Amino acid sequence: MPEPPRDIQRHLLPNGLVVITEPMPHVRSVSVGVWVRSGSRREPPERNGIAHFIEHMLFKGTERRTAEEIARSVDSIGGMLDAFTSKEMICFNAKVLDEHLPLAFDVLADLVLRPRFAEDDVAKEKQVVLEEIKMDEDNPDYLVHEIFTQSFWQNHALGKPILGTPETVRAFTQQAVFGSYRPWFAPGNLVITAAGHLEHARLVELVAREFSALKPSGEASHDAAPAAQAQITLRSKRELEQVHLCLGVPSCPMADERRFAAAVLNTLLGGGMSSRLFQNIRERQGLAYAVFSEQSPYRDTGVLSVYAGTSLENAGRVVQLVVEEFRSLKERPVSEEELRRAKDYLKGSLMLSLESTSSRISNLARQEMYFSRFFSLDEVLSSIEAVTHDAVQQLAREFFRPEQIAVTVLGPLNGFTLSREQLAC
Repeated sequence: MPEPPRDIQRHLLPNGLVVITEPMPHVRSVSVGVWVRSGSRREPPERNGIAHFIEHMLFKGTERRTAEEIARSVDSIGGMLDAFTSKEMICFNAKVLDEHLPLAFDVLADLVLRPRFAEDDVAKEKQVVLEEIKMDEDNPDYLVHEIFTQSFWQNHALGKPILGTPETVRAFTQQAVFGSYRPWFAPGNLVITAAGHLEHARLVELVAREFSALKPSGEASHDAAPAAQAQITLRSKRELEQVHLCLGVPSCPMADERRFAAAVLNTLLGGGMSSRLFQNIRERQGLAYAVFSEQSPYRDTGVLSVYAGTSLENAGRVVQLVVEEFRSLKERPVSEEELRRAKDYLKGSLMLSLESTSSRISNLARQEMYFSRFFSLDEVLSSIEAVTHDAVQQLAREFFRPEQIAVTVLGPLNGFTLSREQLAC
């Protein structure tokens, strides 16, 4: 039975700002998000971390509200106010009961349009972010991915840490914050999405009232695509109990037509509890508690990576088992039963995620930013269903070439070595 069509409406303000809504009449909540089409990859090297720092600073006070008033305004109505920064976007979002949408949107608009960026707040928030960097560096799962990313996209902004480095963060000034904020938070660089119990015309009215006076800035420049570096990086950290491994290969960009085959390949490899890596390395051999693969697609590139945490004595064996799965996916077509399971897993995950208003606003924003069109659920489900054994095998042969496998190993290495020959698949 086909899914009912999604009721998505899009409105373009005269200044270039895009407003997108999707009513969900069966829920009582509304999620609304303000999306900035700039993330850490738009930063010059000396300002690495400024996008994430601006995200923090917007909560430190506006011309109308103190930091405490911002927090209290949404807490007091039982709502949620949140934000995040990624490589290619910054997002500010709220989730509230439908009756509180005007207040929640007023708070979001205030944050985005009227930040104070007071000098004493800049100084204090630098200390907060420096502590955040330390906290993440104490998390080996995060750290191994960060080291991997920096060596995989070496000398490119996509490889730089989203949080910045202690050196760049300490150098941030009020002037630097304003210097990045003004061009990025311009109407042509903003998308506002909302989903839940709402009316499109009412939301457009709220947006127009707050944002229509915002002046356009110059066109955003796009950087060049990074070139992947297949490096083997060994980083010793003696105080860790485990060795943390990250192996990765170049993958599809966000809008690549092969993205559905890549999603199926990732699911088969390490995308769930029935995946090959989980079943073999954890269940059958007991060599790791955490083992999985994931895709990180971007505007013009992507990476498929495998993570595992294991003991020093088993680290070489785990690398060998991962490489064997790479080889198996290249050499033999997957069985009909395994392909069916991977497709059903993907379809189920997608449909369950779209039950949440928060996931819907994210889905709307990404489709606008990366595809400039909206896909119906049936279109996406049929694209997953259309993936063939041959398409999966072809991608495996393209991705899993020994010369393009990058590896990062972090932990109490004690003389552990890894050669390119061990990655032969």
